[in-house]
Amino acid sequence: MKPVSRNILITGVSTGIGYGAARQFIRQGYTVFGSVRNATDADRLQAEFGPAFRPLLFDVTDAGAVNEAARQLTQELADGGLGGLINNAGIAIGGPLQYQPLDTIRRHFDVNVLGLIQVTQAFLPLLGARPNHPVRPGRIQNISSVNGQVAIPFMGAYVASKHALEGLSHSLRRELALFGIEVVIVGPGAVKTPIWGKGTDISAYEQTPYYPAMQKFLKQVQRAEDQGFPVDYLGEQIVRIHETPRPRIRYALVPNKLTGLVLPILPARLMDWLIGRFSGLRPTS
Repeated sequence: MKPVSRNILITGVSTGIGYGAARQFIRQGYTVFGSVRNATDADRLQAEFGPAFRPLLFDVTDAGAVNEAARQLTQELADGGLGGLINNAGIAIGGPLQYQPLDTIRRHFDVNVLGLIQVTQAFLPLLGARPNHPVRPGRIQNISSVNGQVAIPFMGAYVASKHALEGLSHSLRRELALFGIEVVIVGPGAVKTPIWGKGTDISAYEQTPYYPAMQKFLKQVQRAEDQGFPVDYLGEQIVRIHETPRPRIRYALVPNKLTGLVLPILPARLMDWLIGRFSGLRPTS
């Protein structure tokens, strides 16, 4: 039987879930190749994690940088290959779709969808999508969100990108069965991660009719973050999923079972009513 690679590639390891996953894989004896967008983060993480961490300097939207990283890693690993790819890099910027700039909406798809595809295409040969691959096929985990199944207001661009991620993951899984490469969707709920804090400045919408509801929404987001999973717990679960012999197609990693298990199956009109009641998104007259 072919050997199993202990090399893992994780995108977006500077903070949040990617950081937690990198730390937990390293604790379990893996070598982690983590993508960062600047040398400062690369130096910081290398100092913290030690020789088991190897930074890759690229933005997932930069095709040239992604392909160069794949070329260099192919040379470095030789016959080692990759045992896993964790597509984690992502952005989430809030705003009502009526007013949110199209450039911001496009950015969600550039990073969360097209960037994911770009990275996956570049590194698939190292995961085993090639003839005579020297090690056992690797596994892909695409980090989605509870919002990949539940659409909430003021995060429409993010929700749309995560719905797209889930759809392409199903297609990719069926295609890569040719090589024995598993594709798993991971849908976290509330997590103590700065991704939300980076994108919840609502001041740009102060003069719109949505502003009072957005204020309520922001408080709910902050409350959910306070009660969310630590990134190390998510990292532990990602390692566990990687090592599971027969993984499920999708994992909902949520602190509140109502959010992860019940809300996705509620009738859409009931969801509309619930969201309207708790957010104030209802007619004023």
